[in-house]
Amino acid sequence: MRTIDYKQIAEAVSSACEKIVTTLDSELVDILRSYQNSKVLRMMVKNIELAKEESLPICQDTGTVVVFAEVGQDLHIVGGNFEEAIHSGVQAAYQNFRKSIVAEPLFNRENTKDNTPAVVHTKIVEGDRLKLLVMAKGGGSENKSTIKMFEPTATRNEIEDFVVKWIAGVGAAACPPYIVGLGIGGNFEQSAVLSKRALAVPLGEHNPTVAYAEMEKSILEKIQKLEIGPQGLEKYPTALGVKILQAPCHIASLPVAINLGCYVNRHCEVVL
Repeated sequence: MRTIDYKQIAEAVSSACEKIVTTLDSELVDILRSYQNSKVLRMMVKNIELAKEESLPICQDTGTVVVFAEVGQDLHIVGGNFEEAIHSGVQAAYQNFRKSIVAEPLFNRENTKDNTPAVVHTKIVEGDRLKLLVMAKGGGSENKSTIKMFEPTATRNEIEDFVVKWIAGVGAAACPPYIVGLGIGGNFEQSAVLSKRALAVPLGEHNPTVAYAEMEKSILEKIQKLEIGPQGLEKYPTALGVKILQAPCHIASLPVAINLGCYVNRHCEVVL
């Protein structure tokens, strides 16, 4: 049985949050740089570079912190509660960043003043390691996410049309070019979690199942034809990638969730 201290988790989360708020994934930056003919994307890249140099937020919306945790069953956490360690790390990181979380959603939207609580998804796995995927999810792109419970007889084309029509309706409201996360299957809530998790799939990777990989490519091509473009100011690209994660589901169901990521698709992984 391996032990890990509460403080190590908090420090790791704090460092991860500081990193993703100010530094975008290098793969994503390289893809943005590859569009040499886009004046808008060149400006975005300049903004990303300045944020990294000055340790400033890439975007004024520093997001809700979402953590996907894989906890080894042979790992023992000492010194404090696991989720409290995550919240403590977020609190430390966001001292100098915008705090966007309200304690109660409807009647008294008072700011918690430390960007907590984070949203934590925990999975118990084999081994004695702790893997944390830390995301900072902006409110604008989150607001343009959706879910539809399809009949189980729905076809691939019907699902693709649903996704493309949704993006067309969103237009430039969620800061394109987009990364589109799709969760297909599971149940109502699992499809939404899958769509969020899909945003962290590397842009250079495709779904390992050929049929879903073909769907990713097909949907991306259709989205590009919408010609919404970067911030709605140019025609191309409207999206940088479409990522699908799927799960088994009930015989009577076929849920499909869309979680949009703006071009500031912030995440990193930590293993302790």
